[in-house]
Amino acid sequence: MGKFHPNVDKYVVSRVRALESILRDKGLLAPDAVDRIVERYESDTGPMAGARAVARAWSNPTYRQRLLTNSTAALADLGLDYDSLVVVENTPQVHNLVVCTLCSCYPWPVLGLPPNWYKSPAYRSRAVSEPRALLRELGLEIPDGREIRVWDSSAEMRYMVLPIRPGGTDGLHEDQLIPLVTRDAMIGVAEVATPGRA
Repeated sequence: MGKFHPNVDKYVVSRVRALESILRDKGLLAPDAVDRIVERYESDTGPMAGARAVARAWSNPTYRQRLLTNSTAALADLGLDYDSLVVVENTPQVHNLVVCTLCSCYPWPVLGLPPNWYKSPAYRSRAVSEPRALLRELGLEIPDGREIRVWDSSAEMRYMVLPIRPGGTDGLHEDQLIPLVTRDAMIGVAEVATPGRA
């Protein structure tokens, strides 16, 4: 994502490693605890949970309506207990973009670890002030005739985008659709690509 992938400050990394080492030495942190937490949010829950919800919504109109009107109940169907999430749907007329202008509120249990650029001041301000230009720089061209709606996450309410189902996927079942769904599409900075096209 170009300039929205700032390099992590080496000072911060060294401090985190030092703190992790101290906690391990004192027996307060298991040797693999941090790795297990990161793995859980990167692979197991995180974006896979959101992708499962999207794939089911694409495959099942009843579930789609439920996800859009009562995301808590719809996510509970997938074993997730998350009650402060609103799902907004992309359509040919409307593209949705999620940001947190105050800090970096983000639905970790559904989307996994937030990308570094999501927390950057540049993303947080430009998503509101010039979303079309921002998305263009990130490689997503939204035509002038398509409305862009920006959703500002907060501690009380988080948002997830239900992307448009890509063409060429009509014959795919839910399990085959899950790998197509990306975290970035569920934030609104990308669209889901047709299989075979990156």
